[in-house]
Amino acid sequence: MNARIAGGELNYAGIGSTEHGQAPEGFACLVSRTYLGDGQALYRRVAEGVLAWELQKRSGLRVRTDSATVVPGARVVSGFGVGPFRINAPCEVVWVRPVAPDNGPQSAGFGYGTLPGHPERGEEAFEVEIDAAGRVLLKITAFSRHSNWFYRAGGLAARAAQRHVTSRYIRSAQELAAGVS
Repeated sequence: MNARIAGGELNYAGIGSTEHGQAPEGFACLVSRTYLGDGQALYRRVAEGVLAWELQKRSGLRVRTDSATVVPGARVVSGFGVGPFRINAPCEVVWVRPVAPDNGPQSAGFGYGTLPGHPERGEEAFEVEIDAAGRVLLKITAFSRHSNWFYRAGGLAARAAQRHVTSRYIRSAQELAAGVS
């Protein structure tokens, strides 16, 4: 891995909790499930995209990472806004579930947690699931709270921004499912 693109350590309670769906006490939690289509080929295409940062890259965020693929410990800085109004959101991958070699029901994805400088404290996970009937779903799980007084003061706007970015992640997964390059 190259030099770290973001410093500091994970800064919240419950590190790794998104892998099991249990948010720590005191954190707001969001779970979103979206049907993407059917079949192993679609599942694998979306899962490979998720594990190559494609949801973040396609969502309109400026993405810098120290690893081309999602691996435990990889750091990523996503940014949105313009010039001095850009907000950067540094994170570190805390868990990864790769695509299994068999064709049965499974899920693949990862969770990352916030680092100092992120407007929130918490964790977000991106999983692609295929069930026994071949239905493919995107599941996004996030728990967070504002990192400081400034973001707490803009609480409604911050939550609206989180919902907006989540909708863009969903659109990115739908593009991957449709085979859009």
